[in-house]
Amino acid sequence: MGSARDIMQMVRKFLFSSVNREFLTFLFFLALSGVFWLMMTLNETYEREVEIPVRIVNVPKNVVLTSDEHDTLKVTLRDKGLTLLGYLYGEGTRTLSINFKTYAKGDGYSVIPSAELQRLIYQQLSASTKIVGSKPDRLELYFNYGMSKRVPVRWTGRVIPEQLYFISHVEYFPDSVSVYASKQKLDSIRVLYTEPLNYANFRDTLSVSCRLQKIKGVKAVPDKIKVAFHTDVLTEESIKDIPIKGVNMPAGKVLRTFPSKVTVRFVTGVSQFRSIRPEDFVVVADYNDIKRNPSDKCSIRLKSAPNGISRPQLNISQVDYLIEEE
Repeated sequence: MGSARDIMQMVRKFLFSSVNREFLTFLFFLALSGVFWLMMTLNETYEREVEIPVRIVNVPKNVVLTSDEHDTLKVTLRDKGLTLLGYLYGEGTRTLSINFKTYAKGDGYSVIPSAELQRLIYQQLSASTKIVGSKPDRLELYFNYGMSKRVPVRWTGRVIPEQLYFISHVEYFPDSVSVYASKQKLDSIRVLYTEPLNYANFRDTLSVSCRLQKIKGVKAVPDKIKVAFHTDVLTEESIKDIPIKGVNMPAGKVLRTFPSKVTVRFVTGVSQFRSIRPEDFVVVADYNDIKRNPSDKCSIRLKSAPNGISRPQLNISQVDYLIEEE
């Protein structure tokens, strides 16, 4: 008890010593001047940008909004600092509810002009507050009565795996979405693309969730999908014994080549290579080329190759040949 009393006395002596009394007096007047400065500052007139949420209400059940149901207006207000603080950090502005039945006058498209938006905003502002400007300067409503179609989705952007790997195939979940829009827009839409993706230096399957790119007046359901990029290891391989076929041969004539079979080299994935067969390639010699450019040798070319390979190349480009009568 005694030690506690001693400590209290020491603290009291320290606080109320002549030096500390002067310091406490300084702090008091500093705080007081800060209050006066704050009051004067808040009493000045300022301009600040305030975000006001917008919500479309009373939408009939048979109507599909193809513009955003929820939007945001950025409004520049002029008033005293204290009032603006209430708008910025208090509950000075509320969500602006737009009655669909009041403003949706057009056939699938309607515009609420700036003057009307400002009239609605003024209803929830202080009488002293003035609107200096707003963005956007008007609100567009797009809607329809259920017209839609299914369209496939595709990714866009830059997706590059590690060196020696490549994207073998891409999966989408879902692979198509329902699109709601005007008939003119529906007729023009063939595919919907994702927002640009940017991924690099991965080797295992990459799965990403992403939103679809927005198109004005178009609503996609769902508007968010999952994309899976499957990878494989690059390998250089070859397939032998691919027969050479004569094309555009006249009736009663047969083309014989020496050699009759060739090898094709290509780059593909390790797992993809296991499913490739010689019959997946078509190598041809065209009689019309022989006729136009008679020579001891004829040119051959790779007419078709399986999906999933790159840089296919024949081991030879010309062969000896004979044209025989059947």
